[in-house]
Amino acid sequence: MNELILIKLGEMVLKGLNRRTFEDVLMKNIRYRLADLGGFDIRIAQSAIYVTPKDKETDLEEAAQRIGRIFGIAAFSRARVVEKKLEAILEAAGEYLEDELSEASTFKVETKRSDKKFPLNSPQISMETGGYLLEKFPHLTVDVHQPDVVVHVEVRDFGAYIHGTPLPGAGGIPVGTGGKAAVLISGGLDSPVAAWMMAKRGVDLVGVHFASPPYTSQRAEEKVARLLELVSRYSGRMKMYTMPFTKIQEEIQKNCPEELFTIIMRRFMMRISNIIARKEGCGALITGESLGQVASQTMQAIGCTDIVAEMPVFRPLIGMDKTEIVAIARKIGTFETSIEPYEDCCTVFTPKHPRTRPELKYVQEAEQALDGETLIQECVEAARYRKIGYRKKEEDSF
Repeated sequence: MNELILIKLGEMVLKGLNRRTFEDVLMKNIRYRLADLGGFDIRIAQSAIYVTPKDKETDLEEAAQRIGRIFGIAAFSRARVVEKKLEAILEAAGEYLEDELSEASTFKVETKRSDKKFPLNSPQISMETGGYLLEKFPHLTVDVHQPDVVVHVEVRDFGAYIHGTPLPGAGGIPVGTGGKAAVLISGGLDSPVAAWMMAKRGVDLVGVHFASPPYTSQRAEEKVARLLELVSRYSGRMKMYTMPFTKIQEEIQKNCPEELFTIIMRRFMMRISNIIARKEGCGALITGESLGQVASQTMQAIGCTDIVAEMPVFRPLIGMDKTEIVAIARKIGTFETSIEPYEDCCTVFTPKHPRTRPELKYVQEAEQALDGETLIQECVEAARYRKIGYRKKEEDSF
């Protein structure tokens, strides 16, 4: 069977003179994601990408699943390709979609004729195909409004393509077209969702995780790595930095007012993340904060932390409630891992009565009791990193 995956492009079709740049990055991302499945002929034409396996034994189902997680794709279908002859189209429609049509009660045919040299126009192709299928499957009836199955016929420059209802793609724009940013990643629900949302806008990711051993365990760090692995199915490969944060937290606890502990801690996180972000060539930071969700996420608290950021801070969840965040976490597969009961550094030293409306001058005064420059330098020098979402061969060569 001559089968391929037919991909429809997303919002990049609205781009102007730089559209080719977006398409080139998307093609590169597709090639990388499919590279270990075998050889594919991948080409783009007429606002569609054709992914054709070179080997009949290629796992096309796995390829389709991976393609469904690549940003920049609006929809995709496994399709049968035949000669641009009416007889071939009719036969393929009956054979390729036999299982779906046998189980359905109603259907309709939708045709797109990009090749205007084909002797029949779109309505005529649909009528001929529908008549043929009604004869082959006499139990079927036509329903143009809510059919059980939609038979798609596309007559393009390189052949005729027959497929069922397209599957939705991941949407967005290709990762690598929106710059690079460092995401402050914890083991909770929010930050993996924030990372996914910014990757959907084409952003390459670098993970920055703050660990506080012995208060936090190695299992907590591994949980974060697993969350980033799940995000990397959509975002692609990335680095994850683990920053030893214990000494900074202990110094804040010993020397600063308890009610300001969380704000001061987050200001240190921002400063340290700035350094990692600059090292990795990032242009922004990403956090999973949602306005008013906890004491450190009030407007005043966010203002106190942003003032030490040396680059834009993206907060894609800022206007979301927890129900919305959980829904996305379930959709992208991070929910079950996020709710595993391993501690993170943000919850270890939580004050009993955190200041929800801190004033910057008092926060700055409290920080004077700390040797912040030395604490930050020691933390950065002791940082560890690992590669996320890379294939084994690439790991070995790193």
